[in-house]
Amino acid sequence: MTQPGYEEVLAPNQYFDRNFDKEAAKILPGEYYATGRDMLLVTVLGSCVSACIRDPVSGIGGMNHFMLPESGNERGDPLSNSARYGGYAMEVLINQLVKLGASRARLEAKVFGGAAVLRGFTTVNVGERNSDFVIDYLRMEKIRLVAHDLLGFHPRKVYYFPTTGRILVKKLKSVHNNTIIEREREYGSRLSTSRIAGEVELF
Repeated sequence: MTQPGYEEVLAPNQYFDRNFDKEAAKILPGEYYATGRDMLLVTVLGSCVSACIRDPVSGIGGMNHFMLPESGNERGDPLSNSARYGGYAMEVLINQLVKLGASRARLEAKVFGGAAVLRGFTTVNVGERNSDFVIDYLRMEKIRLVAHDLLGFHPRKVYYFPTTGRILVKKLKSVHNNTIIEREREYGSRLSTSRIAGEVELF
C-alpha cells in the first residue's frame, strides 16, 4: 500500500491576540505561515526548528516549524531523504513569501529550536540535526542569518512580528505536561512513514 505524500500545511489556527492587540497565527509541526500584514506568528518548539524569514524592505515575512525525518545513517549526505525534506520545508515558505511580493535576494532569517527534548527518541540528537541543517541550508542559499537561538534542553515559545522582524523568545523551563514532546513524536513518526509530496529539487 502506497503511503500518502507528506506536504507542508498553511497554518489553519488563526486568532486575535489580546495581549499584543494583533491578529495571530499559531504554527504547529509541519505548518507554515506567510503574510504581508501586521500580524503575530507564534510557535512552541522542542526538537523541531523554526525559521522566521522576512524581506526587511517590503515587510513580508513568515515562519515554518519542521523536523528532519529519521532515515537511517545518512548524516552529512546532501541527497538523503532528510536533507531533501528539510529543503522542501524551507522552499515552501520561501516560495510563498516570493509569491506575496518578497524579494528572495533581500531575505533575512532568524532561527530557533533544536532542543534536546526527545532524548531516547533516536540514536542521533534530532535537535542537533535540525539545527545543523537549517544553518547549512541558509548558508547554501545565501540567505542572511541575523539571529539564532538553538540547542539546549528547554522548549521555546517564539513570538515573531514579520513586519518589523521583532522576536520574543521564552524558554519553557517548567513544562507541566508532555504536549510539546508528544506533538513532535507524532509528527516525527508521521514523517517516517510518508514519502515527500512531489519532487524536491536541490539547487
